[in-house]
Amino acid sequence: MLAKVYSAQVVGLKADLIDLEVDIARGLHSFSIVGLPDKAVEEAKDRISAAIKNSGFKSPQKSNKKVIVGLAPADLKKEGPVFDLAIALAYLLAGQELKFESEGKLFIGELALDGSLRAIKGPLMMVRRAQEAGFTEVYLPSGNAREAALVPGIKVYACNHLRDIADHLSPPPKAALEKGTVKKRGQPLTFQPPTKITHQANTQATYDLSEIKGQQTAKRGLEIAAAGGHNLAMSGPPGTGKTMLAKAFAGLLPPLDFEAVLEVTGIHSASGLINNDLITEAPFRAPHHTASYISLVGGGAWPKPGEITLAHRGILFLDEFPEFDKRVIEALRQPLEDRVVRVSRARGSMTFPANFILIAAMNPCPCGNKGLRTKECICSQAALVRYGRKLSGPIVDRIDLWLEVPQVDHERLAASVVPAPTLRSGQTRFVGGFEESSSTVRKRILEARRRQTQRFAAVGKEIHTNSDMGPKELRLFAPLNDKCAQLLTSSAKRLDLSARAYHRTIKLARTIADLAGSEHITEQHLTEALQYRPKIQP
Repeated sequence: MLAKVYSAQVVGLKADLIDLEVDIARGLHSFSIVGLPDKAVEEAKDRISAAIKNSGFKSPQKSNKKVIVGLAPADLKKEGPVFDLAIALAYLLAGQELKFESEGKLFIGELALDGSLRAIKGPLMMVRRAQEAGFTEVYLPSGNAREAALVPGIKVYACNHLRDIADHLSPPPKAALEKGTVKKRGQPLTFQPPTKITHQANTQATYDLSEIKGQQTAKRGLEIAAAGGHNLAMSGPPGTGKTMLAKAFAGLLPPLDFEAVLEVTGIHSASGLINNDLITEAPFRAPHHTASYISLVGGGAWPKPGEITLAHRGILFLDEFPEFDKRVIEALRQPLEDRVVRVSRARGSMTFPANFILIAAMNPCPCGNKGLRTKECICSQAALVRYGRKLSGPIVDRIDLWLEVPQVDHERLAASVVPAPTLRSGQTRFVGGFEESSSTVRKRILEARRRQTQRFAAVGKEIHTNSDMGPKELRLFAPLNDKCAQLLTSSAKRLDLSARAYHRTIKLARTIADLAGSEHITEQHLTEALQYRPKIQP
């Protein structure tokens, strides 16, 4: 007998539907799986045999039958234990131990030897692909059900055991149950209700802006970067708060919308980084400066996503930026410009999303003391030259804000911070002024983001922030009057700005205007944007 069911897998970040066929014929016992399976798929026959036996059915190893499992398309490599459930059900269907209609149903899950189901990687992407292909039901482990139920328009059944699914798809005859000749062994399947997204406080934000003394210029730069999705770099001596500012930045970004939650959760699920959880806030990735090229960009024999893809819709924080391998730094060129990264290998190529905000932190020199009055720089001229050459012109061009993070006066650090009920909500007072909290700054950022969303939606543009604008959008949404155009032209000549840096300055000015509630870019907005360009080009 021949039976056919449907399953799916994720390779890289691409979900593929797999046709799974089982043929049972007379002959000496054999159990083979064809269709370019990897080791985990080949080993499935032993797991499946034990799971079928321990679920109350006849073990495939107890009969003299030739069993062939075919996975199609045959030229696509099949990876992982995700096909266990589908193979077991197809075998029972081919052996006429179960009777059910397999069309429109998707089966994914790993089987334990006792027949229970274990959670798998990447269910969200598989279910989305199944829904697009017209499937109406999906059966998967209960540990993946909450994540899978994010996808609308498809029924998700949370399963704990193979026997539960068997009794649901092919229930014993009612007469036999009443007579007691057959006992129903499985538990009723649970239909997973649609998952509702709830936004909570961003756990990535380990610091609040009010906890960081001083650094008002850097905080202003963080606000602009968060409002418009701009890349920024911070330079300053060791211990001035660059890392604290970067970690506080995570608390400034707005929560992810529904489509972004689906996208980001799917990426992390396919990478095995979550367990039935949802990512509703912007992710924060901070790889060490010794990270390899492949770990950052992605790759491998079968391409897999790297850190820049895991930071999609969020933040990529690169501390000690010049200490990264030069090849790694230069690899950021394409994703910073195109918002995607293309990885090509002999066995295949993949395009991964990479729309993130880059935050780079660095010291002014290898020893960190350059420019300090109290400490002497011990770096040789050759070391300074090598350090400066780590950042090429194209990388500098792609970073919109260059911020100086100087030392903070010891008197400022010693000043006590106490609540200030007489100030605006969200502010605290220190000796000689006040520090705004992240929640206060975030309100202004959310309002600026709202302005951008309304502006782009009014003309049907599928872009979200000012940093996503191209030359056409700049002419439409960020026109400059004669005075502003003259100011930018003269400044561009003086700073020797490239065409890319010229356009990025306009985008930055547009964001500054949005924060100020202005419909048009003024000279003041443009002047502030120009101040964030690096003073010395490499």
